[in-house]
Amino acid sequence: MDKPNHSSAPLSGARDWSRERQSDFRDAPDSGVTRREFVGLAIASAFTAGFSQCAWAADAKGEMPYRKLGRTGERVSIVGLGGYHIGMPSLLEPEAIRIIRTAIDNGINFLDNCWDYNGGESEVRMGKALRDGYRQKAFLMTKIDGRTRRTASQQLEESLRRLQTDHIDLIQFHEVIRMSDPDRIFASGGGMEAVLEAKNAGKIRYVGFTGHKSPDIHLKMLETAFANEFQLDAVQMPLNVMDAHYDSFEKKVLPAIVKHEIGVLGMKPMGDRMILESGTVPAIECLYYAMSLPTSVVITGCESMPILQQALDAARSFRPLDPKEVNAMRTKTAQAAQEGKFELYKTTHNFDGTFHNPQWLG
Repeated sequence: MDKPNHSSAPLSGARDWSRERQSDFRDAPDSGVTRREFVGLAIASAFTAGFSQCAWAADAKGEMPYRKLGRTGERVSIVGLGGYHIGMPSLLEPEAIRIIRTAIDNGINFLDNCWDYNGGESEVRMGKALRDGYRQKAFLMTKIDGRTRRTASQQLEESLRRLQTDHIDLIQFHEVIRMSDPDRIFASGGGMEAVLEAKNAGKIRYVGFTGHKSPDIHLKMLETAFANEFQLDAVQMPLNVMDAHYDSFEKKVLPAIVKHEIGVLGMKPMGDRMILESGTVPAIECLYYAMSLPTSVVITGCESMPILQQALDAARSFRPLDPKEVNAMRTKTAQAAQEGKFELYKTTHNFDGTFHNPQWLG
């Protein structure tokens, strides 16, 4: 693994607001608080706990509600189709294509995927589904694992080929789950160089990152981007009814994303079904909870038509939960959520593809 380069030159993509963000640290009180702790203190007032805030209410086009993706100006469906489940061996390819196209036909325009999902099969199937005019109806996101310029570039080109497209709407650095990942991505010769080169060539429109391990690592990635005067367009993280009780992305990271108008991609609304297995909250309530947060889109896996229909029904019937409903759901999950028992992506390596395949990082 390459050593992080802490002295790399600032990358292109600077925005004036990054200097405003850096002033947050300069104005921090001399109270022995660390920079990362101060992030939470400085932006806490920017996030209100009211789940029915009109600013985050979706606007409906037909039956599917849409929301803004941060400051990009894009409008994305309130629910997005997860990419992992589309490539599962238990799901036949024709049915996977049918699920993708049915989702798009019913207003879901946000499609999630990743270079490493099911050995690339998820992207292959999605690429086939996006033929015949479907690509023009979709906001297509995929992820890469490469931390070096070479590996990131190779993975990006493979994704473009599999997805049968000349551009990806949103590329994300996948599994930012180590404290060393941000420095590697932004280092000289790091993955961000490949992404910026592809963006300049018109192969990428927006850039973000994703991770499921620790809110502190997300904050480190945000700090590193700010330090390099780089504007992230989206951030993906687990947001669900149990997250608030244990090492919470909702409490620690979400306020910072909201303040800087970065697109919020909520994932694991059901904790990869582990929350459902806890018997505390039904699927529809899991979706309602995640959609009631200031998320741009809630990504959910749909490996069958009935599960897709469940997601469509949740989106169409959604209304923001009021504070009493939120508290009731948190109360129901409080005991089960202790110690991350049903959020194993935080507490184990079970969900860490790059831990088991470190060569993907480069």
